[in-house]
Amino acid sequence: MDLIQLKCFISVARTLSFSEAARRNYVSQSTVSRYIRDLEKEFGVRLFERSRREVELTNEGKLLLPYVQDVIDTLNKATSVVSQLNNGRGGRLRLAYDATSVDYPVKCLKSFTKKYPEIAVDMVSVSGSELSAALNSSEFDFFFLLRDMLPDNDNLESEVTSKDTLKLLVPSDYEVKGDSVDVVSLKNRRFVLLSEAESPILYMEIMDIFRTFHFSPDSVVEFDDVSSVYMAVTSGMGISILPSQLIRDYKHPSVKSLNFSGIETDLTYVLAWRKDNSNPAAHLFLNTIKRDGIADDEDEYVI
Repeated sequence: MDLIQLKCFISVARTLSFSEAARRNYVSQSTVSRYIRDLEKEFGVRLFERSRREVELTNEGKLLLPYVQDVIDTLNKATSVVSQLNNGRGGRLRLAYDATSVDYPVKCLKSFTKKYPEIAVDMVSVSGSELSAALNSSEFDFFFLLRDMLPDNDNLESEVTSKDTLKLLVPSDYEVKGDSVDVVSLKNRRFVLLSEAESPILYMEIMDIFRTFHFSPDSVVEFDDVSSVYMAVTSGMGISILPSQLIRDYKHPSVKSLNFSGIETDLTYVLAWRKDNSNPAAHLFLNTIKRDGIADDEDEYVI
């Protein structure tokens, strides 16, 4: 059976006239008769009693009618909701991001909410320890994260969104010549880092820097949020290594950032989503990001 058959059944049931049902559905009377016969064959019962002068619903037809009407009503509501959402007039989007991926999501949302202000957006910060479970669930529509945190999963798609670099965050009175520092000179310093549980890839990248130059830092203090790391550096508890975008976002006159000399510290970020995501708002979001290109002078945005 198909929708036009069901609509013709409702029309005949309401008007008790095959000719009127044909007129309302823009088909011939013979087509309506064929649709009704096909339905009767499929259900295995007679739906109408017909004579030359009148048409009547059978008891089986009367029983079927409200169910068919519910199907049509539900489809009409779904069509309306999807149409509204397609035009940006409703819906909900859920985005997850890790602690280091704040800058690019803000730019994406600024563009998206300007175009679709009536779509509700939920933003949730997800720690590294929670990310794996989140990526394997349908709780979120999109994930902003470091590329190396993305697991091998055939049901996930991703696009590179931006690239960044690690910088050294130090108190403003930290003595150094120029705007760069040799990593080896840091071996006796205390480091204040974003915890491994919060951002395992960032933590691993920093530990790799130390291993490359064959030393371990004098001591490491870990915090679970960027604000605490920044506060600790500002108060002189130690120095830190953070992505440059986070240093820009939390800039303060009591601290300054330095480049690393003699080593590459590049980071790559991605936007990831599940292939089976059927949320129309998610498709609008992805289309907006790809179409608008969300660029910034200080970063290289790729998507």
